[in-house]
Amino acid sequence: MSACVPARADSARTKHVHPPHSPPPSGPRRLRVAGADVSAAIAVFLIALPLSLGIALATGAPLQAGLVAAAVGGIVAGRIGGCPLQVSGPAAGLTVVTADLIQHYGWRTTCAITVLAGLAQLGLGCLRVARSALAVSPAIVHGMLAGIGVTIAVAQLHIVLGGTPQSSVPDNLVALPAQLANLHPADLAVSVLTLTLLLLWPRIPGRAGELLGKLPAALIAVSGATAVASLTGLRLPKVDLPSWNSHALATLPDGPVLGLVAAVLTTTLVCSVQSLLGAVAVDKLVAARPAPTGHVKRSNLDRELLGQGAANIVSGSLGGLPIAGVAVRSSANVAAGAVSRNSTMLHGVLVVIAALLMVPTLELIPLASLAALVMAVGLKMVSLNHIRTVTRHREVLVYAVTTCGVVFLGVLEGVALGIAVAVGVALHRLTRTRITHDDAEGVHHVQVRGQLTFLAVPRLSRVLHQVPHGADAVVELDGSFMDHAAYETLQDWQKTHTAQGGAVDITGRRPGTRISEPAEVDGCRCRPWTPWRNHQCERPPAAPPPGTARQATTGGPHSGAPGKTTVPATGPSAPGAPDGSAGPTGSTRPTRPTGSAGSAGSTGLTEPARVTRPTGHELARGISAFHRNTAPLMRRELARLAREGQQPSQLFLTCADSRVVTSMITSSGPGDLFVVRNVGNFVPLPGEESGDDSVAAAIEYAVDVLKVRSITVCGHSGCGAMQALLGAGPGDMRTPLQRWLRHGLPSLERVPANANAGEDLEADDVVRARPRPRLAGRGPADAAERLCLANVVQQLEHLRAHESVARALDAGDLELHGMYFHVGEAQSYLLSEDADGGVFELVRETNLTG
Repeated sequence: MSACVPARADSARTKHVHPPHSPPPSGPRRLRVAGADVSAAIAVFLIALPLSLGIALATGAPLQAGLVAAAVGGIVAGRIGGCPLQVSGPAAGLTVVTADLIQHYGWRTTCAITVLAGLAQLGLGCLRVARSALAVSPAIVHGMLAGIGVTIAVAQLHIVLGGTPQSSVPDNLVALPAQLANLHPADLAVSVLTLTLLLLWPRIPGRAGELLGKLPAALIAVSGATAVASLTGLRLPKVDLPSWNSHALATLPDGPVLGLVAAVLTTTLVCSVQSLLGAVAVDKLVAARPAPTGHVKRSNLDRELLGQGAANIVSGSLGGLPIAGVAVRSSANVAAGAVSRNSTMLHGVLVVIAALLMVPTLELIPLASLAALVMAVGLKMVSLNHIRTVTRHREVLVYAVTTCGVVFLGVLEGVALGIAVAVGVALHRLTRTRITHDDAEGVHHVQVRGQLTFLAVPRLSRVLHQVPHGADAVVELDGSFMDHAAYETLQDWQKTHTAQGGAVDITGRRPGTRISEPAEVDGCRCRPWTPWRNHQCERPPAAPPPGTARQATTGGPHSGAPGKTTVPATGPSAPGAPDGSAGPTGSTRPTRPTGSAGSAGSTGLTEPARVTRPTGHELARGISAFHRNTAPLMRRELARLAREGQQPSQLFLTCADSRVVTSMITSSGPGDLFVVRNVGNFVPLPGEESGDDSVAAAIEYAVDVLKVRSITVCGHSGCGAMQALLGAGPGDMRTPLQRWLRHGLPSLERVPANANAGEDLEADDVVRARPRPRLAGRGPADAAERLCLANVVQQLEHLRAHESVARALDAGDLELHGMYFHVGEAQSYLLSEDADGGVFELVRETNLTG
């Protein structure tokens, strides 16, 4: 009997046996809290305690409600929410909404509204609409928070001065002169002391400032003011925490149905948007931290909405304030080095302990000190950085309208006004089109900036008809949208102007944009990265008349050199003539050679011929497109590089093939790569009779002067040099190209003489005792690809023979990498050494996390 089969076939016993290759079952799982989470929880708790009391005071709710919300936000939202490091609790952004609810419906009904808002959040989370909340314009969100901050600051100013705030900002402003005439010196003194400590504590210089700065400024400000008030015996209102036995809980909502629905929607909107934006901000803070602080998952916004909804249901049921993600506490949590949601939950536990055991201490805090703290928080919500940002994006009108609407009308009304203005601004931008016309050296330029819709057609038509008949015209479209009416207007004008002897060139923001019939020569559909007419602009060739023949000549030794096709033309107009005029018999048109990935040495004509213009025209056109589109975006960076000099991190040595665009396949830019290109990506050995000082000089300059940290040798599929090596004879060294290909002979020796795809090469490999480079997951497609892979490995060996490279490798200052780019697949493979030789691993998107 097999040892893997139990002796007894008793199902009750065998179902508990763990699989033979699994670890033995472990004991009960223990809760482990990292030290970083403990210290972060303490820091957040010290911030949350005074702020929770202050926000409860500002709303007019029982002070215990702030502690309940802080505890529930930490424990419930921290456990269920989708943002592990976001700290939830009573938020300053909800102060105005909550105060208005308490004034209209009373405290217990406000708790019921909080529960209903939590249920609404649960529904939105189940519908997975959290991402849609981020579609709200940031100008509206920041304007709403700024309006709430102004409302908080104006209201708390009355408590700072020793009075009582009114129900609205206009009423508070009207009552402010009378309050200034009736100051309470004790309240004002405690408030000034609180604000002074709050402002100066983070700015203590020197080593003492580094040590003391670890204590939250809010805690120090409130503690200092409380200590001074207690020691001096000042008589002023202080925190009053009634017994928890008399704590008011939620009751059934009482009031008009429409009013209650609006209240629930307002609370849901503000809580959800603030929490979701806070989660996104926390992700950015976590990403900016040093890597050793630990990996934290990105936020799941739908789960975060569910967690916020659950927390609001529990908080409202227990008589707590509405809950949302709080920016101050969340940023403190991230800065303190928290690595998991345990810090948030532990901070909630600490709030519970304080609420139960520290009541006598909390009742020593002056209300004026808490009011000053909340007033400072409100003023910080009016961020100058946000104002500069919305001004730069031309959305200051939306920001201002939202802020004023929240201050003078209310949160829901202000947000509605902001959305209306934002929609109006977007429509204005969509319909606003600037059309200009100028004449430069006989060429008429018509520039269209903005979206081109039917509303702009009358102005467009008027400007186009200002171009004289028979003149050269360039129409530049600088926009991302054109409707059918504008398209037809442009097309009809172009046909008419061309028929009258004029020339029209219609270009777009992306080079190659044209308004023309598909069969015309100008019907270019090039890729966005290049204005040159390449294979994307080929036209299907006309069927040859009977009796004619097409002959194709072979291209040069490199795959980037196309062959030529002789096309005997019959009839009055040969399609080979670029201008469409009668072409000469036997006109020549370039074509792309066939074969493996466009390799050299192939014959035959299966690809359509291309219509070309003089290369000087294409070069000038490409430079013009660079000056118009790219140079304005790159000028500042290039100016910096011009001042500071180049400091590339890599030397990239690759083939001169035109299809290998180094900046594109490596996503690099100016100053990133020091590139050396030659036919075959060869690295000649130093000191040879046939050595090449150009490549050696580039290597020495890159390693010794530029101090590059890595060198990459990149081969590619369909390399013409490899094809030429496979077909060259032993004495072919008459031309410079044939003499240059001698540097590939060591690579050729790595490949067995009978190396064909799918062939068993064990015998040749044993004789040569050379490992064979290969692609992970499949064998080479043909002998040329096998040679390409071997060539990369061989040139890396040649690199190690150079003195500067060997010295940098010994010092640990340099790395060597091999790379293979498959042109047809647009895939890159990186060389990883193993016992069998080099294996080229496919670079996948999931690996690009660094």
